[in-house]
This record gives sequence, C-alpha cells and structure tokens, in this order.
Amino acid sequence: MLTIARSALASALFGLAATTVHAEFAAGPYHDAQCMRCHDTSVYTREDRRVRNYPALEAQVARCDANLATKLFPDDLSLLVEHLNTQYYRFAK
Repeated sequence: MLTIARSALASALFGLAATTVHAEFAAGPYHDAQCMRCHDTSVYTREDRRVRNYPALEAQVARCDANLATKLFPDDLSLLVEHLNTQYYRFAK
C-alpha cells in the first residue's frame, strides 16, 4: 500500500513539474530594471555606437546577459532584442 501511495505521489509531482512554464516575459520592464543598471539609453542612439546591425544586437544582448549572469531563456533574449530593435535601432532582420 505504501508503494502505491509513493508511486501516486511521484506521478503527481512529475506531472506538476512537467506542466510548469516560466512566467510571461515583459521586455520593456526588464530592460528598465536590468539594462538601465549599467547604462542609459544614450548607448543605443549615440553616433559612435558599437551595434550596427541586427546580428550584432543579438550578440550584444547575449553578452550583457552573460555579464549580468541573468541567464534569460533564449525566447526571452529574443524578446529583449526585439524590444530594443523596435524602440531604438530599427534594423532589418
């Protein structure tokens, strides 16, 4: 009987873990809270900016994620890149 109860509990916990997903990522508020810790928006609009195209933007966001050790999910990194591109850069993909 104890084995059946343990089996049922394990199945229930496994099922719960399998259906858990990360919360909806909000790129704008994340940017304001995390990215603005290191720099302001002038890095996006200044004449001598380092990022000059969409792949370079993706690479820079990945570097910032690594430097801050925030370990964003790949989908969230993409949303952050899209946010920056829409708000500041407007690069073709």
